[in-house]
Amino acid sequence: MSRVHPFVSVIMPVRNEAEFIAASLTAVLEQDYPPDRMEVLVVDGMSDDGTRAIVADVSSRYPDVSVSLLDNPRRIAPAALNIGLRRARGDIIVRVDGHCEIARDYLSRCVEHLQTGEVDGVGGPIETVATTPVGETIAAAMSSPFGVGNSAFRTVDNRTMLVDTVAFPAYTRAAILRAGLFDEELVRNQDDEYNFRLRKFGGKIRLAPDVRSRYYSRASLRSLWKQYFQYGYWKVRVMQKHPRQMRARHFAPPAFVLALLGGGLLAPFVKLARYLWGGVFLLYTLANLSASIWTARKKGWKHLPLLPVTFAVLHVSYGLGFLVGLVKFAGRWGDQ
Repeated sequence: MSRVHPFVSVIMPVRNEAEFIAASLTAVLEQDYPPDRMEVLVVDGMSDDGTRAIVADVSSRYPDVSVSLLDNPRRIAPAALNIGLRRARGDIIVRVDGHCEIARDYLSRCVEHLQTGEVDGVGGPIETVATTPVGETIAAAMSSPFGVGNSAFRTVDNRTMLVDTVAFPAYTRAAILRAGLFDEELVRNQDDEYNFRLRKFGGKIRLAPDVRSRYYSRASLRSLWKQYFQYGYWKVRVMQKHPRQMRARHFAPPAFVLALLGGGLLAPFVKLARYLWGGVFLLYTLANLSASIWTARKKGWKHLPLLPVTFAVLHVSYGLGFLVGLVKFAGRWGDQ
């Protein structure tokens, strides 16, 4: 492998990304990395919104870069990633989603970090942005520790550190060969599971502040609810497969939702339950309002009216999804 310009494969798992794919793919094709030392594999989940035509149009403007449009009949991200991995020729393999734009030096920076031999994977902090007013508030909430816990790639942007997982990672081929393919059962959270598996084999993952990207948040509270409900739901299967992957922050939302549901059911019959339910609700409300004010001071006071609702959507949808997952997958403990 050349120490200067190893061959890089960029895998883009996409489905119905007509709104964002032009900007996302263009950012990949305009990298400062030598075009003859990279390839782009767009793995499409049978989009029906014009995504494929946009990919063809954009890639035709960059004849120096090899771009392949591959079919993903299963239409889920882990299947797309595995299709890409089987086709990838790179010494370094990078995941870039259709909902993000990477900085012009993204590939170069990733290569520099991986060539040191100190880590097996690298990614950077993401700047969450939006295209609608509601989406802007969602982006603000998703950049807050109260909203997403200690998810470093969303909340830390000024220091280099080893982390559990990163968004839009670059891996060495050696790391990929150790970890294997993605788990295609996991419609969501497949990256968390994969990075845990990589670390279990001794791999190290770096969050590097010079590896920059932008991610477009969901544009509505309804779509945010669906997204985080699925995160919570599929986190149960990750937990069943790898209990040590779990962190305290993963249990906080389901514990909160369970307290609200249980307290609400018992409150009419048990006086103590009424006090406990009221205490939990009051403490969460105070924490939510405090976090909303703190976030609005940083991101803009225009977000304050909607921030408490947005935080609640993040927490309740994830927690409810987790509880539903516990019921749905109750018989899957020990099932890999």
